[in-house]
Amino acid sequence: MSETKPLEPAADIGDYLKLGACTAVMSQPIMSYALAAGPSIGAQTGIAILYDLVKYTAPAFIFGILYTTTRTTIANRELTYGHYLKNMWHALFVPTIWWTLIYLLVMPQMQQVDQYHDLGSFLWHFINGNAAPHLWYNTMMLQFIILMPLFWAIGHWCGHNAKRGLVTAGGAIVIAALWLWFYDTQVFNGPHASDWYLFDRLFISFFIYGIFGMLAWQYRDRFNRAIMTWWPAIAIVFIVTFWWTNHELFSYGFPVQLGNAPYYKPSMTLYDLAAIGLFSALCLYQVKAQRPFTKFVHKFADFAYKAYLSNVFWSQCLWLAFGKSLATSNTWAGILVVYVLTWSLSFASAFGLHAVWVRVKPMLFNSKIKAVDPTTNDDLAE
Repeated sequence: MSETKPLEPAADIGDYLKLGACTAVMSQPIMSYALAAGPSIGAQTGIAILYDLVKYTAPAFIFGILYTTTRTTIANRELTYGHYLKNMWHALFVPTIWWTLIYLLVMPQMQQVDQYHDLGSFLWHFINGNAAPHLWYNTMMLQFIILMPLFWAIGHWCGHNAKRGLVTAGGAIVIAALWLWFYDTQVFNGPHASDWYLFDRLFISFFIYGIFGMLAWQYRDRFNRAIMTWWPAIAIVFIVTFWWTNHELFSYGFPVQLGNAPYYKPSMTLYDLAAIGLFSALCLYQVKAQRPFTKFVHKFADFAYKAYLSNVFWSQCLWLAFGKSLATSNTWAGILVVYVLTWSLSFASAFGLHAVWVRVKPMLFNSKIKAVDPTTNDDLAE
């Protein structure tokens, strides 16, 4: 009788974080549209609170990517960096290239900071994340993909040694603290707010979440036990830091400027870590209870990155078609309707384009190209 391999859980912590982040982040551009329409003070207050509530998205996604990528790759000694990058090129870089082209050519009004005017500025906008409001994240995230050998090396050095894990976590905290101090004094509240804006998309800004995501897998027994034991305390931290972030944002007065709620503050860092902890607890509970919802999370998390790429395209189309007029008469109805349709169209296009590509690919290539997304649970080995 052959030995039966144990079934893996339908979803992991990375899946919950990636889908939760993607679902939340789609609301942010829509709230920006609504604020630009000049809503009442009451509506601005609600939008600001909701914006702070979903301001965990980029850290959660980075934590989730590093968690799942570490889980699926760090023990695979046969996986080479070249093979890894080849897979990443097809899974992440190609969709990014296509959607960046769409934004630059079809929706040039979505560019940030300034507009391209020649080939050089076009290429610069293509790589710096200014092609659309959300593409700064792609510029930052792809740096983690390229730097994955660094995280493999740190993970191998840590192994399961508790002291090395604590040293690594402590080093990440020190780096994050120094970076937050630098950003606050030199960029956000400093003399370089306009000319150093690209600092917010350097990988170092989110380094702590990548390290913690890797460590969460390497020390998964300790991490899972701590999360399930201390989740009530984490919830308290979440509530307190949520109040803290709102207090800071409203201290700037009205009209509300969402740019006054950056990720790079102690309050937001603690809030993001608390949100990550709560998502982790939810995942661990549902996986242990074998909830059917875990299968939904796993399936949709596989397409979260591609849905994220398209979400501003769909929200802008919907806003211009009817969302702005609806929000003018009822701010919250406009936000809700555009958001629900944006989420639906973003994931529908991600699933649909994938289905089309699966059918077209054999016609274009004689050999199969195995593209594996680090935002999935799939093994990178062929």
